[in-house]
Amino acid sequence: MRALDGPAPFVGSNALAISPDGRNVYVASSRSDAIAIFARNSRTGKLAQRKGRAGCVARRGTDSCAPARALNGPNSVAVSADGRNVYVTSRVSDAVTAFRRNRSTGALTQLRGAGGCVADRLAKGCATGRALGGADVVAVSPDGENVYVGAFTADAVAILDRNPSTGALTQPADATGCVVATPLAGCATGLALDAPEGLAVSGDGANVYVASASSSAVLSFARDASSGALTQAADGSGCIVQSPLAGCTTGTQIGGANAVAVSGGDVYVTTLLSKSLASFTRDEGTGLLTQKSGTSACAIYVLAVGCSLVREFRAPEGVAVSPDGASVYATAFASGAIAVFNRNTTSGGVMQKRTARGCMSSRPRRPGCIRGRGLRGVSSIAVSPDGRFVYSAAFKSDAVAVFKRAAAPRTPRKG
Repeated sequence: MRALDGPAPFVGSNALAISPDGRNVYVASSRSDAIAIFARNSRTGKLAQRKGRAGCVARRGTDSCAPARALNGPNSVAVSADGRNVYVTSRVSDAVTAFRRNRSTGALTQLRGAGGCVADRLAKGCATGRALGGADVVAVSPDGENVYVGAFTADAVAILDRNPSTGALTQPADATGCVVATPLAGCATGLALDAPEGLAVSGDGANVYVASASSSAVLSFARDASSGALTQAADGSGCIVQSPLAGCTTGTQIGGANAVAVSGGDVYVTTLLSKSLASFTRDEGTGLLTQKSGTSACAIYVLAVGCSLVREFRAPEGVAVSPDGASVYATAFASGAIAVFNRNTTSGGVMQKRTARGCMSSRPRRPGCIRGRGLRGVSSIAVSPDGRFVYSAAFKSDAVAVFKRAAAPRTPRKG
C-alpha cells in the first residue's frame, strides 16, 4: 500500500474516516504527508487502494499520488455529511485543507485557490486564518455549514464557514471565527482550552464538544445554527476538569482528555493520563454535560475507586460508538489494542465485554484478549455506516485493520 507511513504517537495524529455512503475509507498519514484512499466493499468490508492518483493525495505529489497544498503532517480527516468534500488538518502546516470528493470513485481533488486551504501563517495558495497553530483535529457540522478545527499549539478552536455548493472554506473576520484559551484579537475566549486534541459535533448540530489534553478537560459549546459561532457557559457548566479551575466543574479520571464521541444523550471521552474512558450524560435540550454516577462514570486500566476496570488499555487515544448504539470501541496506543464495550442504550452506561471478545491486542499481556494484526500503536477507530464493520488505523504497524462486528446483543423485553 502507498502513503500509509504513520505519524507521531503522542498527539494521536494517525486518523481515518469513512464516507457517509460507506464506499470509501480515508487515512491520514503524517510521515508520508499524504491521505490514502480506499474503496470499500460494502458486503465484505474489505478495502482496496485504487491505482495512481485516485489512490492517494500527497504533498508534492509523491508516491504517484495527486498533489496537494498545506499537507505537511496530516493528522485528522473528516468527510462532509453530503459526501461531497473531505477536510484534513495538518499539524506541521498549521492548516486545514479542503478536497472535492468524487462520489463514484472516492478520488480527491484539492479545491483551487484560497478556498482549498486555510493556514495559520502565510502559505502559497492558501488563505491566511487565525487560531490554527498545530491544527490537530477536524469535524464538519451535520448541516454542512461549518468546519471546526481543534488547534493543539494555538490552544484554540477555529471556526470556518463552508460553502455547501463548492466545499470552499472561509473564516469569519470577527470573533465568531475562533475561540482561544489566551485572549487574542479577533477571537472569543474560552475556559480550559489548552491543547485540544478531540472534537465532535453533536448529531443535532446544536453543540460542539472538545477534549483538551493539557487542561485535562471536557468542554461544551453551544453552536449557533445560523452563524456556526460557539458559546461556552461561564457558570461552571461549560467545562469539566480533572483539577479545580474557576468557572469549571470538577470531574473524575479525565487527565489528558484526547478524543470525544457523541451519541444522542451521551458523550464518551478517552484520556491519555488517566488511562480511562469517561462517560457523560448530555442534556439534549441545553447540551450541557454531567459525568455519570457510580462505576458508569469511568472505565480505567488501573483499578480506581468509583471506576470499572478495563483490560489492555494503556494510552487510550480514540473512541467511536456504533450506529445502533449498542457498542463503544476505544483504541489504546501503548497496548496496541482495541477495547470493546457493551453500551446500555437506555442509560448510556458502558462495560467492557467480560470474555476475550472484550479486547483485541497485537500482543496480549495476559489472558482475556484476542490477538489481532496491524494494531501496534493503534490510535483511531471508526464504524461503518451500516454498523457491520469496524476499522482502525495504527501508527507503528503502518496499517489499517478491518474487523467484522458481531451481532449486537438483544435487549430483553420488559414484562
